[in-house]
Amino acid sequence: MVADTGDFKQLAISRPQDATTNPSLILKAVQKPEYRPLLDEAVGKHAGKPLDEVIDRLLVRFGTEILSIIPGRVSTEVDARLSFDTAATIARGERIVALYRAEGIDTEKRLLIKVASTWEGIEAARALERKGIRTNLTLLFSFAQAVACGAAGVQLISPFVGRIYDWYKKSAGAQWNEAANAGANDPGVKSVRQIFEYYKQHAIKTEVMGASFRNVGQIRALAGCDLLTISPELLAELAASDEPLAHALDASAAPTADMQKLSYDEAGFRFALNEDAMATEKLAEGIRAFAADAVKLEKLMQESGK
Repeated sequence: MVADTGDFKQLAISRPQDATTNPSLILKAVQKPEYRPLLDEAVGKHAGKPLDEVIDRLLVRFGTEILSIIPGRVSTEVDARLSFDTAATIARGERIVALYRAEGIDTEKRLLIKVASTWEGIEAARALERKGIRTNLTLLFSFAQAVACGAAGVQLISPFVGRIYDWYKKSAGAQWNEAANAGANDPGVKSVRQIFEYYKQHAIKTEVMGASFRNVGQIRALAGCDLLTISPELLAELAASDEPLAHALDASAAPTADMQKLSYDEAGFRFALNEDAMATEKLAEGIRAFAADAVKLEKLMQESGK
């Protein structure tokens, strides 16, 4: 179980194994009175330094607080505005790692650098993994992205269940049948199940972490996945339920599936992604949203420094 939050005070209650963050979650957290001092501290302590560095220091500040509570790993995200720049993503990932190491964190065991699953992001993750820097590939919506991430040897992927569900529901409009598309039939759930079975059949070591859930039904339908990252609200809903949580996915059964092993070069990857309208739209939308929140976070820092 992995908590998806920047609100580290809630982690003491839910006690997850790992935790994930992103600029949007940190932006949400620092707008709360109890967390605003962390932003002001980062700005004051590092006045005169480039805003992108101050943001990384703030992310690391939150990350180290989270690591003091949880036993496992924290994911810290590279600025989404670098999603199409391999070299800049590598450099930013290395800087974040250096900042954690300066705080005494064992980064190989306790840190994942979170990167968007663009072609450039996947290539950056390949290079970071070769340097012993573990990565979490996010904004993953398509099977092609998952195949490329597995081939790159990334530590973990985060397929976005809820956003896939959102796209299909919106596309269907009045024709959407919620009951017929729930549980194992949910399009987001089916996407993660396909990836999970493909990885297990072909002994791909990359971990699959279902993310971006809209309801506990989606979580229950993916119980047994390597990891699930869940918001505090849905964690609370699960905790309040006495209903048994049975495994829906079984790694030992996956090798019986007949799934051909695939590989992509850059052209093939881009074409496969382009053929998937949902994945193309949601990837672009996700990058825009994370980039916009990074700009908002910078503005808050500028206001704090005045």
